Parts: sequence; C-alpha cells; structure tokens
Amino acid sequence: MKSYFAIQIKITARKFLDLGVHPILGVLLILVGFIAFSEYLFRQISFAGYLFAFVSLTFTSSLSAQKRNDFLQLCFPEKRYKLLRTIENFLTTMPFVIFLIYKQNFLLAFILLFISVIFAWSNFRTNLNFTLPTPFHRKPFEFIVGFRRTILLLIGAIFIEFIALSVNNFNLGIFALALVFLIVLTFYTQPENEIFVWNFVVSPTQFLLSKIKIALIFSSLLSLPFVATLITFYPEKYPIILATWLIGFMLIITIILAKYAAYPSEMNLPEGIVIALGLSFPPLLLIFAPYFYFKAIQKLKPYLP
Repeated sequence: MKSYFAIQIKITARKFLDLGVHPILGVLLILVGFIAFSEYLFRQISFAGYLFAFVSLTFTSSLSAQKRNDFLQLCFPEKRYKLLRTIENFLTTMPFVIFLIYKQNFLLAFILLFISVIFAWSNFRTNLNFTLPTPFHRKPFEFIVGFRRTILLLIGAIFIEFIALSVNNFNLGIFALALVFLIVLTFYTQPENEIFVWNFVVSPTQFLLSKIKIALIFSSLLSLPFVATLITFYPEKYPIILATWLIGFMLIITIILAKYAAYPSEMNLPEGIVIALGLSFPPLLLIFAPYFYFKAIQKLKPYLP
C-alpha cells in the first residue's frame, strides 16, 4: 500500500515538473490559493459552507469511479483496499474539513467527513441492465454521459431548491441554481478521443461554436425550471437570479474553450487556476474566454479542416 501512495506522489510530481514548476513550490501555491479562495468565498457568499462541501464531495466521488476501483480491488486484498480508499478520501476531504472547523462550522465538517468515509466503504455498483433515458438527443454526448453520471447530484439540487422554497431561503435557492451549473461544468472536464473530433468536417471556429451552442441550449433546459421557480417566488430578486444564470453560461463557455485549449491532453493546473479565478470573480471570464478561444483554435487545427 505504501508503494501505491509513493507512485501517486511521483505521478503528481511529474505533472508539476511538466509545467516547469518544482513540486514543493506547486503544492505551496495550491495550498495558498486554496486558503485565499476559501476565505474569499466565505466572505462573499452566505451559503459558502454548502458549496464547499459540494466541491469536496465532487473530488471524493471522482475517486469512486468503477473501473478505477475494480483495478484497485484486483491489486489489494479486501481489507487493504478498504483501508486505502478510506485514507484516500480522508486525505482529499481533510483540507475542506479543517477549513470548515476554522470557520466554526463543526456540524457540516463532521457530516462531510462522515460522508467521505461512506463513499470509501460503499459499493454503488449495480448489475441491472438498464440505460437511464435522458432529455438530450445523441449529439451532445457530454450531456448524455454527464447526466447519467450525476443524476443523483441533479436530484439533490432539486431537493435543495424545494427546501429553499419551503423555508423561504432565497440564498439557498440561488445555491441550487449555481449547483446545476457546477454539475454541468463537470461534463466538460475530460477530453474525448480524437476520432470524435475528426468526425466533425468543419473549421475549428465552427466546431467550437457548435459545442457552445449545444451546451447553452441543454444547460438552459436543466436550469430553466430553477430560474422560473425563483422568479415566481422572489420576483423582486430577478436581477440577482438572471445575473447568476448569465454567469453560469459564461462559465460553461469558458470551460469548453479551456477544454479544447488543452486538447488532446486533460485540463491541467493553469486551466484550473483560471477557472477558479473566474468562479471567484466572474468579470475575469470576459478576459479568459478570448484567450482560451485563440489557444483552442490552434490546438484543433491538426484535427479539423
């Protein structure tokens, strides 16, 4: 088990070195950025604790991918496998838990730590031969795959919206709307195989515009019920609701451009930092989006006419 974590450390160190950053410096920069961003988030958003917990659970749930865990179970006995997964989730969650404790949000910190352990010890695999239908046609494969992968999170967003309306908490309702867009952002974090890009006999510009158009249409389909409900119950708050909606669209456009700016590789530290800055100060997206656009055009030229 020690060798497993040693390999993970070496892989992470190599990723930093590929970026031209010393691993120790890279870890320190991430730590400082995490603290600064978290502090800013808690000062600016009243429901920051819930958002914080969601981000943490997103990281821990990504460690529960079925293929990944099937491989680990082949490599380790059952007891060691469960111990390894518990340590992984514990280490991933601890920065968020420590910051929540620092903010004296003890209950949420305990719940977050408890859920992360449950994720490590639970097996959500199903043997049912059932394909979950989606409201999307075959073209936006990101939405089909993403919707099926995050259906429980989307149901959770609906549940949060219902609670917000029940207790007359507008901020919690806005969080539910923002949560939908954060979920959609995860649809575009992984690059597809080159063959999926080669199938498009269009220019890089037309390809990007098509991707953005489809993303905006179907993210509207997911978010419109939340927007309509909030405006119905809080008509005086419509500027905030529409601004949140607009920022969500801007984030989706930016992450699509960032995805193809790094193509065919995965988005890495630079893109991650830019997206984090855009989340903390949305007007920066107006600067980042054009930068990613021109970079994406260059990356796509070898694959498109």
